[in-house]
Amino acid sequence: MRSDIIVIGGGAAGLMAAIGAAQTLAQSENGGTVTVLEKMPKAARKIMISGKGRCNFTNVKDWADFSAHIRTDANFISPSWHNLTPENVITLFNTNGLRSVVERGDRAFPASKMAGDVVDTLLRACTLAGVKVVTDCEVKTIDITPRGFSLDCVQTSRRQVNLKEEITIEPVEYTCLKLIVATGGLSYPGTGSTGDGYMWAEELGHSVDACFPALTALVPAGYKETSALAGEIKKAFRSRTVYGKTKERYIQPLPKWYPKFEKHIERRVPLSELGELFNGNNLDNVQLSLYINGDLAQQEFGDVEFTDGGLEGPLGFMISRKAVKALNDGQKVSVSMDLKPAVELEKLDEDIHQKWDEVIHDERSKGQSFQRLFRIMLGKLIPWNATLAFLRTNPKVSVDTLAATLKDWRFEIAGFVGFERAVITAGGISTAEVVAKTLESKKHPGLYWAGEVLDIDADTGGYNLQLAFSTGYLAGQSAAKSL
Repeated sequence: MRSDIIVIGGGAAGLMAAIGAAQTLAQSENGGTVTVLEKMPKAARKIMISGKGRCNFTNVKDWADFSAHIRTDANFISPSWHNLTPENVITLFNTNGLRSVVERGDRAFPASKMAGDVVDTLLRACTLAGVKVVTDCEVKTIDITPRGFSLDCVQTSRRQVNLKEEITIEPVEYTCLKLIVATGGLSYPGTGSTGDGYMWAEELGHSVDACFPALTALVPAGYKETSALAGEIKKAFRSRTVYGKTKERYIQPLPKWYPKFEKHIERRVPLSELGELFNGNNLDNVQLSLYINGDLAQQEFGDVEFTDGGLEGPLGFMISRKAVKALNDGQKVSVSMDLKPAVELEKLDEDIHQKWDEVIHDERSKGQSFQRLFRIMLGKLIPWNATLAFLRTNPKVSVDTLAATLKDWRFEIAGFVGFERAVITAGGISTAEVVAKTLESKKHPGLYWAGEVLDIDADTGGYNLQLAFSTGYLAGQSAAKSL
């Protein structure tokens, strides 16, 4: 099976790479063919679950503001971003039938608020551009040939026979002149992101910077019952079966770029009693400070959520990158939450004493215990459902110390949720070995890298999908122009 350009990976970066390549080839004199190989039964499964199913697909900030949210080398991203800006993405989607809306924080969503519409639009654009998307096709090996690249693949075919699904698996070889790898990272492995691109990169002589989960839940001390399951993913990865060209079976060793797991606490680990008190609470307009070894490392303002994973929401995700990296490096991590950042300490203390005076002199307070009255007063300052968690973690708080505690609610961080539910992967293929203006490998002409497989990542809020779209589109255009 031959195609002029092959894209491995049918996610955000891969589909956009195919669109960029096909559109560019259509404008050239000789034309050409573009094929996407996706190992899952359906393309873009990770997009389907992004933004809790709503898909915040980009952020319309200008470059100066957008780049401030990139957590890796923004200079490397700049050529891709300026080649396909957020406005360009919105226009491309609109041209292919998707209306969008921009909400708070400059976040763009499909007007339908359905992530599936984004996937359908990308696939429609591929079809109209003449791209062939092959699903259930897993690439096993990549070889460089005198005329480009040879890919050994396994093609799965499915059909219904007597109400049962009959599956056949056959080897197939694809060849191409130009190859784009957009296989994603390690996050949400159930969608197909299992680190294949990193292994091929190493085999082809590229450096892979240490990977770790980013935009993930941080787990406060005592939030979960145990972290005993943390080693299971490592064990599963070590026992991966890989089939080489000679079809021999061997065990893939754990690569150097794969992260440490000492502080990984799987999301499925049950909540403790304390975790149950926290779970489900959302706190808006707070200030969250991250401390590493006692030193302030990051400070953000916005909203947080406590879930069955731990501390999440926009602020939890924003600080998670530095927190996870510090935990992996054996450093001590804690957070401080200011629940009243807009109120000075003295004014807050005055308000608390006034509210306390009102509560204890209320006719309905007669016969009530101090603990009950204190919680009633606290409920006038923070959401009622959060009061029990606050009191459990601050058992010695009093009327006189409440103001200071509300402005410095401290948590030690015991660990983090891993790739099983992390939004993105930090780390990846070193961008120093990729040409920023084309995304072509500096080691192998005709080989291009795009999306999360590269060492690029950003904050939550539509930034990461934009990075995937921009790098994918530029890689596709570059590959087509070089034919």
